[in-house]
Amino acid sequence: MFRIKKIDSYVFKRFFTLFLMTFLICIFILLMQFLWRHVADLVGKGVSWSILAEFFVYSTFSLVPLALPLAILLASLMTFGNMGENFELTAMKAAGISLFRIMRPLIFFISAVCIGAFFFSNFVLPISQKKLYSLIISLKQKSPEFDIPKGEFYSGIPGVNIYVRDKEGGILKNMMIYDFSKGFDNARVMVADSGRVKFSADNKYLLLSLYNGESFENLPQQQLNTSPSSIPYRRETFKLKEMLLDFDNNFNRIEESALQDQHVSKNIKQLTQSIDSVTKIAESRSESQGKEIISQHFIGREENPIRYSKKEIKAIKTELNPDTLFLSLNQAGMERATSISIERAKAMKSVIDYNKIMLEEQLNYVRRHEIERHRKFTLSFACLIFFFIGAPLGAIIRKGGLGAPVVISVLMFIFYYIIDNTGYKMAREGLWPSYEGMWLSSAVLLPIGIFLTYKAAVDASLFNPEQYIKHWMIIKNRYNSLKNKLFDKSQTKLISQ
Repeated sequence: MFRIKKIDSYVFKRFFTLFLMTFLICIFILLMQFLWRHVADLVGKGVSWSILAEFFVYSTFSLVPLALPLAILLASLMTFGNMGENFELTAMKAAGISLFRIMRPLIFFISAVCIGAFFFSNFVLPISQKKLYSLIISLKQKSPEFDIPKGEFYSGIPGVNIYVRDKEGGILKNMMIYDFSKGFDNARVMVADSGRVKFSADNKYLLLSLYNGESFENLPQQQLNTSPSSIPYRRETFKLKEMLLDFDNNFNRIEESALQDQHVSKNIKQLTQSIDSVTKIAESRSESQGKEIISQHFIGREENPIRYSKKEIKAIKTELNPDTLFLSLNQAGMERATSISIERAKAMKSVIDYNKIMLEEQLNYVRRHEIERHRKFTLSFACLIFFFIGAPLGAIIRKGGLGAPVVISVLMFIFYYIIDNTGYKMAREGLWPSYEGMWLSSAVLLPIGIFLTYKAAVDASLFNPEQYIKHWMIIKNRYNSLKNKLFDKSQTKLISQ
């Protein structure tokens, strides 16, 4: 019967506590950074607390792929760094317990986390990203909250600027309105002693009531014949003037089905189906376009070559030699033939450019889907790699707390992020295959994890400068010895000659 030993529960409890704490901290930091990027879409829109709660929930789910590997790296570094600093690792190794035996419960736990991360990326993440991006687009389209400040121009209404000197209750004092909704040449300026603002019942229109004022409006259609540069205007004095302005103050959520075909909202099965279908369409279109260009734009290709034998085709090509035909023409014929050739070449180039644009759109679609499919696997693998980097590195440096482990974790994660982002951009632009770009960071970090695990297992002092100086001296002495042997052999050969 399988029984959990005390050393397993002890190591697991210490790691799990730190992992939970670092994961929440990483989520909070990344969420604040994400919020700062979209602060302009949230502030001043009059969004309800329920919409903000949705935004934070979906954002949190979308940031898990970044926070999870960093939390594993930091928690493993702190766990084994604390155990090394308190000589607990030394006592366990003195009792005959190897590093892999100490890490065994955490290896099982991290393996379960990797499996859970894969299912999260495949099933939860597409739904959360689809809802998040639809919410962000809806927030971008929402009109700002209507709140006219004192002593400043309010430009929240499209085509209209409103200036208010003072406000008293619901009355706006000393108002000035610039209306550019019909264009700058048809601008209208209004001043009023006071005014009121209220919304329509459906919150889609703004009723602006002005009292005791004047309006000035250009009349460019009625220019004076005597002076074309002078434009007349109309002046109007009013006791009460009402304006109905378009101002949709509601929060209109776009349909999530509009993002259904985006790569971020699909699981592996849907991504594979989209890649296969679009790849077949692109290959079919590429083949048909190639046949069209060959059949219509090359001399001797218009006819079906199957009807002729090889000898007849060779005779036709010899007879229709372009150089011979061109030199047989007079000066006017040569110029006309050259002009026709240039026009046909330009037409062919236009057709090729158009076909390239049509194919490039489909190839970009396929690349984005392939990148997203690989990303669902790289997240799980990154969690495993970061554990095998953090745990042995913590055992080697033997520093706990939030000092050295945080610095090392941040530097390592920045290194990982730069490599991963580089591979992603190379794959997105089509410079590398999708699998090479998305697995580049894993291919770079995996040898580092293996090297650190080996060094920690054999109790090697990784940061001892004397050890590196010793190895350098050994290499230098071997180089000098080899150099002297080669010199002695050359001297002996010269003497013998």
